[in-house]
Amino acid sequence: MNLDILNGIAIPFLGTSLGAACVFLMKKDLSIIVQRMLTGFAAGVMVAASIWSLLIPAMEQSEHMGKFSFIPGVVGFWVGILFLLLLDTVTPHLHMNSDTPEGPKSKLKKTTMLVLAVTLHNIPEGMAVGVVYAGWVSGHTTISATAALALAVGIAIQNFPEGAIISMPLRARGATKKKAFLYGVLSGIVEPLAAIITILLSKQLIPILPYLLSFAAGAMIYVVIEELIPEMSEGEHSNWGTLLFAFGFTLMMALDVALG
Repeated sequence: MNLDILNGIAIPFLGTSLGAACVFLMKKDLSIIVQRMLTGFAAGVMVAASIWSLLIPAMEQSEHMGKFSFIPGVVGFWVGILFLLLLDTVTPHLHMNSDTPEGPKSKLKKTTMLVLAVTLHNIPEGMAVGVVYAGWVSGHTTISATAALALAVGIAIQNFPEGAIISMPLRARGATKKKAFLYGVLSGIVEPLAAIITILLSKQLIPILPYLLSFAAGAMIYVVIEELIPEMSEGEHSNWGTLLFAFGFTLMMALDVALG
């Protein structure tokens, strides 16, 4: 595994860690409006990445199927949706600004379940980076090194507010700064792990790469619809979440087109 791939895998994790480090710099918890803005931004980046970095390349690599080139995109997308739905159902977790756990009953602490919620939606992000880099190292796809880097940078950008969103509320719930930072970092460790596993299996995965790209897109879209959009819209009406969604979307779109 060369240095470019290792750096690409590390970039999203660095974004999460830097965001979690905000707990050392900020004295107060994030306000609801700031949480909405950061969540909307993350959602916009994930939707744009799902389209330009995953679904479009999946269909481009299926052009030999002619008018049926949409099939890998549709099939992989739905498998990704159902996979996250399964994880969401079998894993006890707690969403932001909620005291009602989801998933099976558990005696886990609320802070642990809050971290699990973020960890769940970091899995498809790590897989997305791994799949794109696997496509690049295979040498048989239209995916370039800069396109893979664009996705890694885009996910790192949206991971920064996610790191803050997990660490700051934990601090407000009574955790020490070090513990809140550690939980924030641990919530993102699944991303490089998922990426590394995907790349190590690249030789076996290349034949179904279009399905895997769209699988990652489906999983990310599930997270956006099931978690991020409700969180950016809850409570008193505000347009800030929508505006930051649009900003995140256009930023990721520009990154992918400019670097891809």
